[in-house]
Amino acid sequence: MSGSFNPAVGRITPYQGGKPIGELARELGITDIVKLASNENPRGPGETVIEAIEASSRELTRYPDGNGFELKSALSERLGVAIDQITLGAGSNEVIDLLARAVLTPGDEVVVSEHTFIAHVLAVYANGGELVTAKASNYGADPRAMLAAITPRTRIVMLANPNNPTGTYWSAETLDEFIDGLPDDVWLLIDEAYFEYVSMADYPNAMTRLKRCPNLIVTRTFSKIHGLASLRIGYGVCSAELADRLNRARLPFNTNSFAQAAAVAALADEDYAADSRELNNAELGRVKHAFKHMAVDFIPSVGNFLTALLPYEGVQVYQRMLHKGVIVRPVAEYGLPNALRISIGLPEENTRCLDALKEVLADMSAEQPSG
Repeated sequence: MSGSFNPAVGRITPYQGGKPIGELARELGITDIVKLASNENPRGPGETVIEAIEASSRELTRYPDGNGFELKSALSERLGVAIDQITLGAGSNEVIDLLARAVLTPGDEVVVSEHTFIAHVLAVYANGGELVTAKASNYGADPRAMLAAITPRTRIVMLANPNNPTGTYWSAETLDEFIDGLPDDVWLLIDEAYFEYVSMADYPNAMTRLKRCPNLIVTRTFSKIHGLASLRIGYGVCSAELADRLNRARLPFNTNSFAQAAAVAALADEDYAADSRELNNAELGRVKHAFKHMAVDFIPSVGNFLTALLPYEGVQVYQRMLHKGVIVRPVAEYGLPNALRISIGLPEENTRCLDALKEVLADMSAEQPSG
């Protein structure tokens, strides 16, 4: 006799991250590898972050501060919110899961957009919710379609702004109109993992809408522009009432001492973030220009990645790129089977990727039957 399983878990397709460099090296015996698959900051951590990690290692035998007081204090000062409005998580993904855990009961609905970040889907299914997917418009979330998808069973609307993997975003005007049309009993999650990368004048800071929308929660992460992906540290900001519920659902010591100390240092290093944004914007523009020159279509992006729309299955191009030592990301699970998401790396990494992609596409085109 075997035990039974939670049927909700059976609906989950395990998350597949970008292929690790070590795995490709073992598989193909390649040592010169460029990884542009996971939207990481390619610059490496700042010196103050390294110093903070080294200092915290002296207390390795101690449990971390379960409430993350120093980090919450730094965030409170930077963001202009109260400490009791902040929830820390192992990446912003955990905060998203905590929201679903604290709010959903079996059969409750969550509205998302087509092509939404996969962690939203996982959080809904893992916590017994039902996913309602609104049709996208030009690869981006359609506010009218999302509002129309709301029913009396809807408990949460989840939106990534900008979205991963499409790089599309809602303007301040669009977000405000959406908030005005949202029912008072529906929670609104705005996932701003790439907030610090966006330089568009009409891009909104969702945290400035917290008073306007009491049911709003905004999540951000230190994994992207701050370069701390390996440490898994992020946060959510919302009403004190909701934060209290999230922290009740949170496991003790969910963020470790290294992550907390590194995040405090990263938050203070404004030059590092500014330089990372400047480098990304320059290289994003260069990659877009190269794609146009190569006649490769793409979804306009405001993040640190670009999704190429190809005449072939993305996974086929991906496999060939691997043999050239370049790791990118096929995104068929996002409803984009003929696409590759390519992170923006250092200039030499981007050049290597563009050269490899040009060669792969030329080879595949030559293999097509004529006539």
